[in-house]
Amino acid sequence: MLGIVYITTGDTKNASEIARELVSRKLAACVNSFPISSIFRWNDHIEEQKEIALLVKTDSSRLDEIIKVVKSLHTYDLPAIEFWKIEGEPEYLHWVHVNSS
Repeated sequence: MLGIVYITTGDTKNASEIARELVSRKLAACVNSFPISSIFRWNDHIEEQKEIALLVKTDSSRLDEIIKVVKSLHTYDLPAIEFWKIEGEPEYLHWVHVNSS
């Protein structure tokens, strides 16, 4: 199953490090990053901060390895790492599969 792994990071340097590592290890075919604003509860306080969101295009069979790599490089104690199943244009999905396995 192909999908998107959604990850948030605190800065562009950490986001770029994670993205480059995932692509270089062929755990992801492509990673998109973009700035976001997040509001969340942490340690019983409402927090608001600027973050970088990563959209990691990959095969679900790579998820466990992606989680390990992200946790080893991430600056957060508890990084957001979510997997979303995707459907789409067949040739593009084939490209994602071939380049993330």
